[in-house]
Amino acid sequence: MPDTGAEYTGTAPDTGAEDTLDLKLTEELLAPVGRERRRVATATGSSSCGELLTDPGTWPGATTPAGTFHLVPVVLERDLALISGWMNDPAVAAFWELAGPDSVTADHIRTQLEGDGRSIPCLGLLDGTPMSYWEIYRADLDPLARHYPARLHDTGIHLLIGGVDHRGKGLGTSLIRAVADLALDNLPRSGRVVAEPDLRNTPSVAAFLSAGFRFSAETDLPDKRAALMIRDRTYRDHL
Repeated sequence: MPDTGAEYTGTAPDTGAEDTLDLKLTEELLAPVGRERRRVATATGSSSCGELLTDPGTWPGATTPAGTFHLVPVVLERDLALISGWMNDPAVAAFWELAGPDSVTADHIRTQLEGDGRSIPCLGLLDGTPMSYWEIYRADLDPLARHYPARLHDTGIHLLIGGVDHRGKGLGTSLIRAVADLALDNLPRSGRVVAEPDLRNTPSVAAFLSAGFRFSAETDLPDKRAALMIRDRTYRDHL
């Protein structure tokens, strides 16, 4: 599970963990998720990217202080060179760990494109210019769900900001808020958006806090110690 890899400014405050039990996923707890996946497959006859999450390419643009922002699902043949270049930026590679030849990034993206639709890789376009990479995923169906008290239809996001010209200016905060709001607006069954940046990446954690996420807990994932960040639908208009 990669970190956001974005460059921001600021530090995360020292807050307490969320007052909830860190439940392990037993078969009983996984049953509702399994039933939902089967319901979707039966209803649609397909498990392509649009079925579990809907297609972010159909979501409307978001107005941000920096311009109009759109998500566009990745087309590997068109977008690989650009995304791989970003992955080889040392500031990004430190957290995404996908530096190397194009094939490294291609394998990472292809796994999602050829999967069952629980994770959709996207380019972020600002006024029509590709400048960021996003993964919109069903956090409750992701291995992350074994490490926090997941709820059905939790939506997760990963991101990186490509190019130094777009970093360190507060742009990440604006885009994180925009994408979280787009997810909540277009995925009505999702009650919250979650993220798990590397705890060492304090600028990234600070960006999520500024975007209306709350620091829920520290959690040990297989590849990092993460800050679990949550943006609740209920409180979105107050944060």
